[in-house]
Amino acid sequence: MPNNKTQVYLMPGMAANPSIFDGINLPPEVFEIHKLEWFAPNRGMTFTDYSKKMCQKVGHENAVLLGVSFGGMLVQEMSKHISPSKVIVVSSVKSSSELPKRMLFAKYTKAHKLLPTGLVNNVELLAKYAFGETVTKRLELYEKYLSIRDKYYIDWSIDNIVNWKQSKPLENVVHIHGEKDAVFPIVNIKNCITVKNGTHTMIIHRAKWFNEHLPAIILGEESSI
Repeated sequence: MPNNKTQVYLMPGMAANPSIFDGINLPPEVFEIHKLEWFAPNRGMTFTDYSKKMCQKVGHENAVLLGVSFGGMLVQEMSKHISPSKVIVVSSVKSSSELPKRMLFAKYTKAHKLLPTGLVNNVELLAKYAFGETVTKRLELYEKYLSIRDKYYIDWSIDNIVNWKQSKPLENVVHIHGEKDAVFPIVNIKNCITVKNGTHTMIIHRAKWFNEHLPAIILGEESSI
């Protein structure tokens, strides 16, 4: 019996595991959700090679790819090697020109290489990198979400964010962005669906908004939002 459901693959942000999507519930009669996970890159692995390897984990043709933050950059790279029916990025960027000035500064000065990533077992510090938030009040929660503590992976991720070589947005990428995103300020973002009061972690804290609107966005009815 053929499966006519829309296949949706979810990619978390840097250092985060798929539990960030625990609050996302799409109608099961229409959508089937698959959660992707980061793996440790081999030494010297390029972002392109990493994206090709991640594509091997997508088991359906014409699937929907949704990525959060750095995961949003990754699903865009993946779309260059497979043919998804739609690419949705959340709390992310569509080209290097949408990166904030501090990240562009890091690209040219290599300042990001001075970050104390050896302290990645410090969850507060890791959350600052990954979510742009101070998390002393919700430390246990973030320990659940941020489980990838490999120093090489963190260094590799930060380096690939600031050195992303996508000069212009890909066609047909749907961008959902919070107006209070502290990591990728909305002032630099063009052509997006704006979530009022949404922060960089809105996939967690505003799951209700996504549950209400994602079905229409996936099915190409985002003009109704």
